[in-house]
Amino acid sequence: QVQPVESGGGLVQAGGSLRLSCAASGRTLSNYNMGWFRQAPGKEREFVAAVTWGGGRTYYAESMKGRFTISRDNAKNTVYLQMNSLKPEDTAVYYCAARYNYYSGAYYATDQYAYWGQGTQVTVSS
Repeated sequence: QVQPVESGGGLVQAGGSLRLSCAASGRTLSNYNMGWFRQAPGKEREFVAAVTWGGGRTYYAESMKGRFTISRDNAKNTVYLQMNSLKPEDTAVYYCAARYNYYSGAYYATDQYAYWGQGTQVTVSS
């Protein structure tokens, strides 16, 4: 199995940028479609973005389109989430998750992802 490990979170002012990284121990990430989710206090975990195993297709939650960019470098076994124009409502714990590439369900569904990281905190101050 693969174990995603997130990094790159922190405190940033509104309008700023952060880049999150998701590396993996164990198996290579190139066998998996990858997603980013986030969970704010008192709220359900929500979909942020996903990328197919080869990087050819990306998917975004509507509120993140144009601000967030998901990408992957399979040679480095790493997935990235570039976040620009951050808003206080983007404050959350961000999770990286791996999904078997033969799954055919919705990319935004948490139950489609078999492996999850521990999360990295992103705090956006106003």
